[in-house]
Amino acid sequence: MNAPVAAPLLNHRPFDVEAVRRDFPILSRTVHGKPLAYLDSGASAQKPQMVLDAVMRAYSEEYANVHRGAYWLSERATANYESVRGKIRARLNAADEREIVLTHGATEAFNLIAQTYGRTALQPGDEIIISALEHHSNIVPWHMLRDEKGLVLKIAPIHDDGSFDMAGFEALLTDRTRLVSVAHVSNVLGTVLPVAEITAKAHAAGAVVVIDGCQGVVHRPVDVQAIGCDFYVFAPHKLYAPTGIGVLYGRLDMLERMPPWMGGGDMISSVTYEKSEWAAVPAKFEAGTPPIVSAIGLAAALDYLAQFDAGEIHAHEEAMLAYAMERLADIDGLTVHGTAPGKSGIISFSMAYAHPHDIATVLDRQGVCVRAGHHCAQPLMERLGVPATARASFGMYTNTADIDALVKALRSVQTLFG
Repeated sequence: MNAPVAAPLLNHRPFDVEAVRRDFPILSRTVHGKPLAYLDSGASAQKPQMVLDAVMRAYSEEYANVHRGAYWLSERATANYESVRGKIRARLNAADEREIVLTHGATEAFNLIAQTYGRTALQPGDEIIISALEHHSNIVPWHMLRDEKGLVLKIAPIHDDGSFDMAGFEALLTDRTRLVSVAHVSNVLGTVLPVAEITAKAHAAGAVVVIDGCQGVVHRPVDVQAIGCDFYVFAPHKLYAPTGIGVLYGRLDMLERMPPWMGGGDMISSVTYEKSEWAAVPAKFEAGTPPIVSAIGLAAALDYLAQFDAGEIHAHEEAMLAYAMERLADIDGLTVHGTAPGKSGIISFSMAYAHPHDIATVLDRQGVCVRAGHHCAQPLMERLGVPATARASFGMYTNTADIDALVKALRSVQTLFG
């Protein structure tokens, strides 16, 4: 069997944002006759040529279904597909490749936890704690489980600056707390939660911990063993990989105790008309044809990121955040929501004289892409006292020209509506 494609490089490239931008073909295009300023990476990041090439090669040269074929194409596709587990394990510092479950998205991963661990381990009256910062994907599955099982759902508060209220969280912990599920980084405010401390306190109370890492794994080094969490979920399309795939890290002992969720091919060891027996972890949770090419694209994205020192990427994103916060402070009537110390590269804002959807429309005509709405976090909007916000979110390719274009376009909003 041939070795997987795109082996990671051993020597780091110096981080140069302009060189990085040249790796992302879409960033060279214009929109409405203006240079593209893509500031919606929190929703989905753009893809480097290395990922695009891997996806095209997988479809055009090496495509076949995996795990089933005794022929070269299938063996090649299987090797390339399975290579991603080791790369994810390294990215998260998981202890074992078997702890990496591939799903069809982060939302599916949350539902898998709720419908396997939650259904079997939680009893009526047991308590789940989430935070006031959560994305709907980390709220709705727990609502569904609560209503089915008769559970109690509690909300850990935040401070007015968007920071996590640790004292408020601790006050919610009781001897009935069985599960705590919180974001690593807020997708709306950029708040970085103290997930290791939250995990330690939750474990001391006897609770299992789930971390939503969809923004965390993009903007922060992640070490699931140091955090100590039981589950960590992320969406690779925010990490410069294709859509259609999600990642669930679960501690091996937890995964081995959990039943499967979906039944079908590839998750069984044997089937008769009388019974089915399950495959070993992680296949037990991966029913049906998997996201083959998306996984190969994710492997390429992780190889791409491995070319750089993670600290240099982080430092660049921090510099862009500081520059943007300074520039936005000069715009009258603009309010930034979420100013917690140490926040990540996400800025949600509103303008006293314009609705976020109007803001986004005006910005689009200037080639600037931002998100507008509730960002799948309606409860957080209620906590902030606004119906919606505009959101600029950064990636490794964000530069000062993007931010300058944002500020210039916002001054157009000010002229039109102010």
